[in-house]
Parts: sequence; structure tokens; C-alpha cells
Amino acid sequence: MNEKITRLCQKRNLLVVFRGLARDEAFRRLLILLGSDTEEQADYMMEYSNFVDELYETGNSNLTEHILKLVLEDENVYITHAANGKTPDPKIQECMLHELQYLQELSQLTSDDFISEMDYDDFVPEWTTSPIDIIGSYMERVSLIGKYGYGKYSRHKMFIVKESETVPVKYPDPQKLSELYGYERERKAVIDNTIALIEGRPAQNVLLYGDAGTGKSSTVKALVNEYHDRGLRLIEVTKEQLRDIPAIIDEISNNPLKFIIFIDDLSFSSIEDCFGALKATLEGSVSARADNIAIYATSNRRHLIKESFSDREGDDIHRNDTMQEMLSLSARFGLRVNFSRPDKKSYTAIAAELARSKGIELPEDELALKAEQFAISSGNGRSPRTAKQFVNQLLSEER
Repeated sequence: MNEKITRLCQKRNLLVVFRGLARDEAFRRLLILLGSDTEEQADYMMEYSNFVDELYETGNSNLTEHILKLVLEDENVYITHAANGKTPDPKIQECMLHELQYLQELSQLTSDDFISEMDYDDFVPEWTTSPIDIIGSYMERVSLIGKYGYGKYSRHKMFIVKESETVPVKYPDPQKLSELYGYERERKAVIDNTIALIEGRPAQNVLLYGDAGTGKSSTVKALVNEYHDRGLRLIEVTKEQLRDIPAIIDEISNNPLKFIIFIDDLSFSSIEDCFGALKATLEGSVSARADNIAIYATSNRRHLIKESFSDREGDDIHRNDTMQEMLSLSARFGLRVNFSRPDKKSYTAIAAELARSKGIELPEDELALKAEQFAISSGNGRSPRTAKQFVNQLLSEER
């Protein structure tokens, strides 16, 4: 085996700071290939092909770029200390720099370095490399940690919760703010609050309430698409997962990124267990809400409660106190924004803007008439969602 591979092989088991890179299957296979016995040609060639297969599976045959991506996204003891404004221990700093140098050399390994060890003269799959400065790129990323973050939150912008763990959304909603029409005043209040969160100024928890189809959820998702490059991320939780919020906050509170914990279509039929979990999170919990987190919720009900006469009457001798407790939850959101159903004029204007954005040219009167007829015939009434459905129908009729 050539001298370069032998030297890199000897160091492969000494990764400490960047040991987590071995969780990546392509990187793990590369380390195995480094230690393979070239005298056992069949096994050696199999380990070679195993590595190339895993590298190709990433969709990129460039080894340097793949290792750089792993390094920049790795969550390790050095980056977490740096993200919290702490000065890393000198020994950890020294170790990190030596390992980056090792990874730089590893990223420059070529197919020929291994093919030259094979007693084989037919086609062999290969990979490419690039003259990328991994050390410089990593130190630049550290200096911009507030913008990019680290770990899984640097790789993705929207998350959901599964089995009490945040996992990335593979195909996030691509909604853009520029594609939302109407409700400029309402949306501006939410945008301004979000920018305050991003810039580290005091930000409120937000309740977007009102009629269905008015763009409440779309507004929140569009905000993340608009500002993710400034360090904004979204974690969506369901009502049943409200008890997981304290653990989520503990996980992300020291992260330099900014987070919206998003609860869509929130309502309660009574004072359920999860009602108390949300109340404690919004105000008065032992674990205070971190400055990099805000809770955004949408609801069709201003007070979040599905009231019934049994709730009002009940057998609770303090039923009035109970009702006040239920109705006060919305007051714990510092910013409450009402998205009400649009009147005919506003609905027509939204439909016209959407149609124009899709290149549909119809006389104003004809468009208004057809939009109104669609709202009536669909049974959904006037709303931005109905306007979007109307425009989609026009597009399908064109084709």
C-alpha cells in the first residue's frame, strides 16, 4: 500500500472532535477502505466499490465536497462551545485543528490512489476531488455560526416532532411571502415580530386567529422560507405533542439560530392536560422561554376553546373561574392577529393578483364575476384559499 494511504490509515482511529462524521455511511466506508488489506484483492475491491456506492448515493461523486459538507454540519464539542460564546479548551482547539488538517488530506484522496493497488485492468468506478480549503471554510462557518447554526438545524429549515425528537421535513412547503396577497397590515405585524426575533430583540409569542383559508398557516411557513438564510428555523408540533415543548426548548435554547415553535389549528374542547402544558410554556413555567424562541399558533377561534353549554353550566362550583381560566389562554400570546374572511372587494382583488401572477389575462369585470361564482358554487365562501382554487381552475381550463 502506498505511503500516503498508510499514513492516513494510521490516523483514522484518532478522530475525537469529528468522530461523529463516521455516522455518515460514505465516510465510514472510506475509513474501512483505508484499512483494507491490499493482498486480499477480492475483499479490497469489494471495500472500494462499497465506498464508491455510498458516495454515489449522496448524489455527488466529489469526495472533497462531501467531506466539507459533513464537517460544516457536524455537531461537536468545539462548535457547541463556540456557538455559546465560550472559549474552547486549548487542548480541544488544538485537537480540532489537527483533525481538520487530517480531513483536508483525506478529502484529497483520489481514485487512482486506490486503483494503483489493484491487479486489475478493466473499468473501475471513480470519484472526483476539488482544491477546497476545509480548514478555512470551517473557521469561516464558526465566525458565522448565528446565521448557519450547526448539526441538523444547519441542514434543514423546517422540522416536525416524531417520538419526542425533532426530525427534518424532507419536502417543506415552498410558500413565499411574495405569493400571498391581501392582509398586508396583519401580515406586517407578524413579519415585524419575526424580524425582532431574528435580530435578537424582544419578540412576542403570536396567535394568528380567524376564518379558515385566510392564510394564517401559509404566513408562518412563508416567513421561514423568507428568512431561513438569516438563521430562522421552524419546529411544528401538534396539540398532542405540547408536552414535548419543554424538552424541545431545552435542546435548542443554546443554539445560535432562531426558532419558531409552530402549533397549527390549535383549539381545546376543555381544560385538557396539554392545555396546562401550553399555558406553562407561554408564561410561568420553571424553564423560562429562551430569547431565540417564539411560539406561533394558528386557530379558527380567538379564545382557542370549543365552548359548549355543559362547559358553561357544569357542576364545578367555581365554573366562572374555570371559564375564565379557559378563555385567558389566548391572552398569554403577546401578539394576537385577526385574519377575518375578506369582503367581496378584497376577495376579488386577491383573485386578480393571483391571476396576474400566473399570467392569466381576463377583463376585470369578467374575472370578478367568475371569482364570485366560484366562491358560491364551491360552497367555501370568499377566502384567499378559494381565490387560489379559482385561479388553479382557470389554469387547468387553459390547458
